[in-house]
Amino acid sequence: MKNTYFVSDVHLGLKVNDPADREKRFVGFLKNICNENTEAVYLLGDIWDFWYEYKYVVPKGYVRVFAAILELIEAGVKVYFFEGNHDVWSYHYFEELGMIKLKQPHIVKIGDAVFCIGHGDNLGKTKAGYKFMMWVWHNKVLQTLFSAIHPRLAFKLGYSWSKKNRLARQEDYIFIGKGEPIAQWADKFSKDYADAHEGQIIDFFVFGHYHCDILLRLDGESELYILKDWIEKSPYAVFDGTNLYKEYL
Repeated sequence: MKNTYFVSDVHLGLKVNDPADREKRFVGFLKNICNENTEAVYLLGDIWDFWYEYKYVVPKGYVRVFAAILELIEAGVKVYFFEGNHDVWSYHYFEELGMIKLKQPHIVKIGDAVFCIGHGDNLGKTKAGYKFMMWVWHNKVLQTLFSAIHPRLAFKLGYSWSKKNRLARQEDYIFIGKGEPIAQWADKFSKDYADAHEGQIIDFFVFGHYHCDILLRLDGESELYILKDWIEKSPYAVFDGTNLYKEYL
């Protein structure tokens, strides 16, 4: 069976450490997996630190990234993507390139294993402030109003916002194990899925968002994988048809 790859939180464009090196590493990763042994790659959100596309305008740059993605697609590799909380405003451009947009939580069977994948935010118990913020960002009326702002000002506002997030401040997230809301959500989701599918569990949950490297066995037989960001290293996960494991480029 061919390999399937998962990567999250590259945060292209974030002015932390060396943004050019981060983009170079990501392009190298995409080129490295462009071969006959690759079936698909799932981009789990926040690949860009800020992305907003107008009807006729998209963020400049990232030519090498898109070239590498197109090379994968032309080689027959399926490229799937999820919106993260930083690149939530992707409307049609990625699909026009041939990428396939998915919504979390997405259930997919790869080989004999069942996966539940997505960005990982807003699953389980979430702070009211964050839920409201996500509602604002997804509100069609507010998106239309924001699109009326000149791109020069809009991107200035967007990048200013991104500089204030936890990752830009390089603050570590403290993951509290099975007490973490996403772990509790995944455990319940797997049990509910098993009840509805004659005992079939979710074998693997794979998410990003938390910027920490986590592998947690839940109360059932499911495993929860949280992929770390690309600020310092180049982490990803690969499923070879039997095993799911983490690697660094």
